[in-house]
Amino acid sequence: MIESILLTAARVFTFEQQRQLTNASGFFFERGSRLFLVTSRHVMFDRPSRHFPDRLEIELHIDSANIAKSTGFSIPLYRNGKSLWRQGQDSAGEIDVAVIELERSALPPTAVYRAFTPAHLHDPNRQVEVGSSVLVVGFPLGFHDTLHHLPVVRQAGIASSFGLRFQGEGYFLTDARTHRGGSGAPVVMRLPDHASAYGDLPWLLLGVHSARLDVGTRDLKLDEALGLNCAWYSDILLTLTEH
Repeated sequence: MIESILLTAARVFTFEQQRQLTNASGFFFERGSRLFLVTSRHVMFDRPSRHFPDRLEIELHIDSANIAKSTGFSIPLYRNGKSLWRQGQDSAGEIDVAVIELERSALPPTAVYRAFTPAHLHDPNRQVEVGSSVLVVGFPLGFHDTLHHLPVVRQAGIASSFGLRFQGEGYFLTDARTHRGGSGAPVVMRLPDHASAYGDLPWLLLGVHSARLDVGTRDLKLDEALGLNCAWYSDILLTLTEH
């Protein structure tokens, strides 16, 4: 059996017309009858790097009996000159998370995936201690199981006080070895097996992995990289998926 958490993640390709630009990570989020793809905002639009794709493409599994079968699914980013994705902002500025709604009727009828829901978001009454073990589920440098089209999982630890906005920003820190291509990956924590309310997806969705964090004064020859990363708090998804 395939672990359900692996079916939440999607490999994301960005395109400008037919020219492939980059690859990244994303995941599915369901709210009511609506289905969204979640990834980093800079995957869809990033002015500093002059990254302006006009569509995304993801891989979808299409046969529950043969997980090696997949197909590409194209997602336009603009319609009539207007962007179709939603991005967030708070008092500190832009949040590096974006969602785009998927047309369920356009999905292959046999598509195989799992989606997080609002129930998987962190409950403020549940304490997440610093140093807690979490996973980052994605496609670093595009690396994945190319036969079964499944992501890989990196071990991480909570590296800042969870629930506090690190330096006033809407993210917390994780301690993990990460790479390009992991942007947009879900940061999750395993729930006990008896957490039946979560069905076959017993994971808390804590955040959305964004980027590595570094120190501008680091000596590139003498000092190793910090190995710390920004993960934006997942509760922004409630705002981004409102009607």
